[in-house]
This record gives sequence, C-alpha cells and structure tokens, in this order.
Amino acid sequence: MDNFDLSCMNEALALARMGWGHTNPNPMVGAVVVSPEGVVIGRGYHARAGEAHAEVNAIHDALRRTGSCRGCTIYVTLEPCCTTGRTPPCTDAIIRNGFSKVVIGSLDPNPRHGGRGIEVLEKAGIQCVTGVCREECVELNRPFFKYISTGKPFVILKMAMTLDGKIATPDGTSKWITGAEARSRVQQLRRLADAIMVGGNTLRCDNPGLTVRDPEEWTPQPRRLIVSKSMDEEEIQGFFPDRRAEKVSPETPEEWEELMKKLGSRQCMVLLAEGGGELADTILKAGIVDYVEFHIAPILLGGRESIPVLGGGDPGALADALRLHRVKVTSYGSDIAVSGYTEE
Repeated sequence: MDNFDLSCMNEALALARMGWGHTNPNPMVGAVVVSPEGVVIGRGYHARAGEAHAEVNAIHDALRRTGSCRGCTIYVTLEPCCTTGRTPPCTDAIIRNGFSKVVIGSLDPNPRHGGRGIEVLEKAGIQCVTGVCREECVELNRPFFKYISTGKPFVILKMAMTLDGKIATPDGTSKWITGAEARSRVQQLRRLADAIMVGGNTLRCDNPGLTVRDPEEWTPQPRRLIVSKSMDEEEIQGFFPDRRAEKVSPETPEEWEELMKKLGSRQCMVLLAEGGGELADTILKAGIVDYVEFHIAPILLGGRESIPVLGGGDPGALADALRLHRVKVTSYGSDIAVSGYTEE
C-alpha cells in the first residue's frame, strides 16, 4: 500500500461522507477513478437510496471527462455489489468499461454477498486489492454493518451533561447545558437516524421537537419513539403538531430485543436515543446500545436532587461498570464529547 493508494481511498471516503443521512438503509460509499497514467479522472458517491451507486457515478464522471475507462483503476470504499437490487450490479459496469484494477476498502458485510463481488471481478480478469484504509471504511458504515448482518438497528445513546454528571435541575430544567457547536453535532446525528427515542419525562419537561432542523426542509424526518408507561397515545401526540409519534413500553431485555427486530423490519438502520437518565440506564442494561456519545459542558451544577446522567439502581461494585472501547474525545466549542463503543 503506497501513499497514492491512501490518498485516493481517503478521497473516496470524503466523497462517501457526502451521503450522510441520505443513503439509509444502504451504506455510504465513495469511489474514485484513476487513469493508467495515475491521474484522477472520475469521482462519485452514493447520494441517495434507490439512486446510482458510487462506482456508477464515478464511471459516468470519468466518461464525461475522457470518454473511456479502459485500463483504469477504481478505488471504492466498499466491495462492489454483484447482485441486482433497485439498481444493476456495479461489477457489471466495472467489467463493461474495461477496468484493469479495483482497490477496495472493506468487504461487503452481508454474509450472503461478502467476497462474491471480488470473485466476479477476478473471474473477468480484473485485479482486486483489498484492505486499503479498511478501519476507516468500516468505521464509516458501522450502522450498516450491524443492520445488514443482524436485521437490527445500530443504537446510539447521546446525552448532554454538566462536568459533575448532571443533566437537569431538580425540576427537570435542562436547556441548554451544552453550546451551539455541540447542538449542531446533535443535528448531524439526527440526520443519520431513522428514529429518535426519548423517555416520557424528557418529553414532558423539555417538549423536544425531535426533528432535523439543520438543514431546513430535511426529508424524511426520523420516526419519534416515546418510552413511557404512564403517558397515553393522546397525551404523546399532543406534543407534536404533525402527530407523528409512537409510544413504546418494553421492560425486559427480551422485549427490547423484540422492539429492535421490529424496527429493523421497518428499515430502521440507526436509532438515536437522547434521554433522559432513566431511559439511558434502561437501554444500557438491556444491552441494545452500540455506541455512546456524552457531551460534557464545563459547568458545575451541584445539588443532591439534581438529575444524574444515568438513573437506575445503585451498582454493587466498580466491576459492574460498563467500559467503552475505541474511545474518542472531540471538542465542540467549549464542550467536549467522549464517545466509544460498548463492545470491542
């Protein structure tokens, strides 16, 4: 793997991210076409589910520029598809246009398809190289990898808290703990989400819209899921002018798993849980959370009655704590976000 390969795959990754929030339940994919002389002549990404894939868009871009892809190399962040879905197989387009080499970031996670695209290409005499920027390519599509292999959504738990671990005053007031930059990050997460979940107490105290507001006119908006035992459907719908919310009330880990399967069957690939503390504790203990992102403001609230970021019963020992993996710390203005995965 040389620097040119890394440069081209990093460009493909940047292109893939341009599909953020638009491709579900498909993955984000980017592609770059390089001429036999080593010049980038085509770029493309998967812009929206149901539309052309990244490879096809990059090939069309190259053909517009030069008229031919014969002998070229295509860099793609995910193994090209080899089956017909809403669009034809990308392997067909690569073979038909005379490519000599395909450089792939990560393999298709679908156990039914993984590796088959490479087999088709190699059978056609095209050289395939895999694993260039593999970790970055996998990281980009963690939600898709889980969804396609399990049929269940990738669950993100996002919470905003003070430096001393509080999410609200005793009366439930919590707006705004974090600043504008952190709230912009929340909008980014909402754009990725197919559904947003909050607890009933959070709904009553904060009256959140649970919509993507940046950019305006975002479509489609995520589903709204309200976890509550005491609220009825009429009370819940009263918080939303469009009356597009759904009450859910799983209790046991088994019931939470059934809910995840139900959401997956409705093509929910990403579920974003935004609180409050009791809901956060419940879903962590139910074992459905894949990724945690806590936004921490440099303020100290104090107070024994102030609401902690995690509720629930007291642990018996430090050994009961959940340890995160692949942890990252990111700054958003004066706030920081600590994020990580619940499993290695």
